[in-house]
Amino acid sequence: MDDLELKYLKSLAHQYPTIAAASTEIINLQAILNLPKGTEHFLTDIHGEYEQFNHVLKNGSGSVKRKIDEEFGNTLSSRDKKSLATLIYYPKEKLDIVLRTEDNIEDWYKITLHRLVQITKRVSSKYTRSKVRKALPKDFAYIIEELITEKAEIQDKEAYYNEIIHTIIRIDRAQEFIVALSQLIQRMVIDHLHIVGDIYDRGPGPHIILDTLGRYHSVDIQWGNHDIVWMGAAAGHLACIANVVRMSARYGNLDTLEEGYGINLIPLATFALEHYSNVNCDAFSIKYNTDYNTKDLSLDMKMHKAIAIIQFKLEGNLIMRRPEFHMEDRLLLDKVDYAGRTINIGGSSYTMRDVEFPTVDPENPYALTPEEEQVMERLRQAFLKCEKLQEHVRFLFSHGGLYKVHNSNLLYHGCVPMNEKGNFSTFVVDKERYSGKALYDVLDQYARKGYYSRNNPAEMQKGQDLIWYIWAGPNSPVFGKDKMATFERYFVVEKETHKETKNSYYQLLDQEEILNKILTEFGLDVAKSHIVNGHVPVELKKGESPIKCGGKLLIIDGGFSKAYQGKTGIAGYTLVANSHGMRLVAHEPFESAEAAILHESDIFSDSVILETSNTRISVADTDIGAELKESIHQLERLLQAYRDGLITERMC
Repeated sequence: MDDLELKYLKSLAHQYPTIAAASTEIINLQAILNLPKGTEHFLTDIHGEYEQFNHVLKNGSGSVKRKIDEEFGNTLSSRDKKSLATLIYYPKEKLDIVLRTEDNIEDWYKITLHRLVQITKRVSSKYTRSKVRKALPKDFAYIIEELITEKAEIQDKEAYYNEIIHTIIRIDRAQEFIVALSQLIQRMVIDHLHIVGDIYDRGPGPHIILDTLGRYHSVDIQWGNHDIVWMGAAAGHLACIANVVRMSARYGNLDTLEEGYGINLIPLATFALEHYSNVNCDAFSIKYNTDYNTKDLSLDMKMHKAIAIIQFKLEGNLIMRRPEFHMEDRLLLDKVDYAGRTINIGGSSYTMRDVEFPTVDPENPYALTPEEEQVMERLRQAFLKCEKLQEHVRFLFSHGGLYKVHNSNLLYHGCVPMNEKGNFSTFVVDKERYSGKALYDVLDQYARKGYYSRNNPAEMQKGQDLIWYIWAGPNSPVFGKDKMATFERYFVVEKETHKETKNSYYQLLDQEEILNKILTEFGLDVAKSHIVNGHVPVELKKGESPIKCGGKLLIIDGGFSKAYQGKTGIAGYTLVANSHGMRLVAHEPFESAEAAILHESDIFSDSVILETSNTRISVADTDIGAELKESIHQLERLLQAYRDGLITERMC
């Protein structure tokens, strides 16, 4: 035993000062290794659709229903199972209805509490008592533990448990207890949650989703391009702020900024009314939903155009500041022929549907006017000083990254950039070329510098510019296209200019050697690993499949956002991986939480079993299992050191 190992073991001995203490921990950890692995839940491309997100989170993509079926089989009717499931998803709301409609509430309490206790027993059975105890709500921890723990010493167990439930009802605590059990079931049915990118934009409630994730017991996030641009905006990067405000205007979600985050948009509104009041804004229509107040339509279109022009100016300056980005093809404001109403793109002339740019100086098109500078500075201060947004973005940094390797799964939002031959594309950062995993790592590192390097302004600026590149750059892993044709879609008539060509990665997904190359690059065993991918909606109505290369790669973006559902034909895919294998779940559109409560109408979900394991997958087979095995090894070395007299036990 060398000096370094002995030093480590002496440190470990402070935590386990005796042979008995070390032995007990070894026995405990060894037992945990043999438990079934916890259920993992994968969601992606939520895009602000908080009601559907909350419902899928509550039902665990059908996991709660499966537990009810397993526990009760044919002893409960389909109607009773639906009612029990709805109660577990929305206990407070469902109780309000029951209290108004149930004739014999005491009997209903007895039946319901017994059923909830049975489900709680089932969902907690795969965990250690210690883990369950930590999850228990404080007010009812002791009572729940009594109800779900078998007591061999009690002869009349039924009478014992019945008396506990009877007392809960008699002292008028049944409602609170039902809520506590329902929330505990929701928590225990899913051990860990993966969000594979794009929480923000399009839908109305990304802030609500992030509040929910902040309270969730175990979660990681792989940043999507729509997340990263909000992270750049929170850091104070002007081009990112302009993009965020423009997209919020485009999808009728300025309320997310104003009410969700308290960002003051009055300076932009005042500027738009002054400079765009008599300007053609037809190209800047609003893609609004049923909650949108159309009285704001005219003003929002003006604000939409005003911030878009500012965005193109800011991005132009950024591209000229960063020639290493090689994005000169995105410099378009200086290519406009105002007299001929045309634009030169790539050497060809195209028709402009709108050249009414009141704040653009044709001689210096990328210069912001003093008024535009003032608007952007006030927006920058609003984003920087928004406590809620800063809290959410810090959460994204602390719980997220550009990719994650977890339990033989590689998770990322977009793609691993490559050329048509399947070789990893390179991108230069600080005069060094990066590709594959190294590209992810360096961009992740600089994104953090862009937010946190307050004491190094140059590094912070570079980091923020790279955040914008991650959002829209051709070699960005989370964007995955040759260009973002925002300018062309607004202004150019010819639709061929609107095309955004996907990275070659997307044409190579069914080639096993390509996927094996990616898995090897990230240090994974190609024989048993998967890639879980978001970002590009799977168009089921066109016959596309989310399952690529025999299940080695899974694209689980199927249209969670209502903006995509007409294109995809469904309302999103989710993935569930438990101790029995992997299951891909396709969801139908979600009506509303209100309908789910009143009519007990769950999301209809069709699931496909991707893999089943001949033997139940245990904790020993997971990443946590590998850590526990290493801990056991070190504790066994500590035991040997005690027995060899190299370290002395500390008796109390």
